[in-house]
Amino acid sequence: MISDSEILSVKQRFGIIGNSPLLNHAIQVAMQASPTDMTVLITGESGSGKESFSKIIHSLSTRKHGKFIAINCGAIPEGTIDSELFGHEKGSFTGAYEARKGYFEVTDGGSIFLDEIGEMPLGTQARLLRVLENGEFIKVGSSKVQKTDVRVIAATNVNLIKAVEKGKFREDLYYRLNTVPIYVPPLRQRGEDIILLFRKFSSDFSDRYHVKPVTLSEDAKALLLKFPFPGNIRQLKNIAEQISLLENTREVDAITLGKYLPSTSYNLPVSLIGNRQGAENQDFSERELLYKVLFDMKKDMTDLKKLVLESYQSGGLSQSIMKKHQGLFEDMETHSDGFVSEESVPSNLPLVLENLPEPDLPERGVSSGLPKREYQEDAIEDIAHEEDDHSLSIEKKEKELIVRALKKHGNKRKYAAQDLGISERTLYRKIKQYDIEE
Repeated sequence: MISDSEILSVKQRFGIIGNSPLLNHAIQVAMQASPTDMTVLITGESGSGKESFSKIIHSLSTRKHGKFIAINCGAIPEGTIDSELFGHEKGSFTGAYEARKGYFEVTDGGSIFLDEIGEMPLGTQARLLRVLENGEFIKVGSSKVQKTDVRVIAATNVNLIKAVEKGKFREDLYYRLNTVPIYVPPLRQRGEDIILLFRKFSSDFSDRYHVKPVTLSEDAKALLLKFPFPGNIRQLKNIAEQISLLENTREVDAITLGKYLPSTSYNLPVSLIGNRQGAENQDFSERELLYKVLFDMKKDMTDLKKLVLESYQSGGLSQSIMKKHQGLFEDMETHSDGFVSEESVPSNLPLVLENLPEPDLPERGVSSGLPKREYQEDAIEDIAHEEDDHSLSIEKKEKELIVRALKKHGNKRKYAAQDLGISERTLYRKIKQYDIEE
């Protein structure tokens, strides 16, 4: 069992600041895995300090006297990554003027850190799997199998399970890499560690720029603890450097600190930015929600058209027809004279009615099961003509609804938008589009 004093010693040796339980657990797992040759997969968000854990594992292992190389797989072009990792022979491709050793050959007996492993091409993944399984690789342009004894430490900020489901990552490679999993917590999950790290960065930058260290007021500390830090430690370090260099006052309050915190990130709920451990990222799509609303609207309008057609054929809106289409009248109240009041129109009535399907009209001479009534073609033409006379366009009705909603709420866009079932931004755009005077 790893003691607290041993964990503290590792923190001091590798410059790790913080006392959060999640951080201590990650360090403990790294220390336990170090003496073995087991493959380690480090997961965590970008900027959370994954590379530091790879150095801990190598430095405390039996390979500490061997070479250690850190490689960002996402930064190497797909066409050259095989050559970088496994080497190539002279003339194997255009520009290969001489033979070259790859990283797996150079680090024989040591450790190799493959950062952003999720960005590795599928072809290279197959080569890497062979190295992990048999310790064998083949140079690009060669047919000779070579041996290597390298410990692989991988890291990623993407959900590899999700990547496997999408066919972007090999399932067998994932399980081979994930022998010892280490989760590095994001900064927002580390509590008071944020204040300790800010103090450390402030002290470092005061020495670099020859100024007094920046201190935080209590309200500034509270604000810093609430900030989600999507960029994690990198972002906190950047903020500390900006304040140390640009601010004249050495004690920073919440108002001053707020100028350096991006508002777009700060306004997002932590639950949406937040804990990604053991959970898939949820994708919110406004377009999908809009499609659902439009599809529901199409169904309602199709039913409404059928109701009008049946009413026309039967000579009136009978009780049987109203019962059959009762769902259309659930949100409406009628006066004693049979008219629907303006207040009873559903407030979430969508403004956009496009590509609505036409109902299937019965063929002439086919019985519909309703009271007999001659189906006259010229009557339909008269209805269409009447619609043209009254200019019943969608844009006109849309404008009328907007004007009515604005008047109802005293030109207060927020409440008018809620009544119309649209966003305030959309309402503003519509007001500009139709040149509506408020």
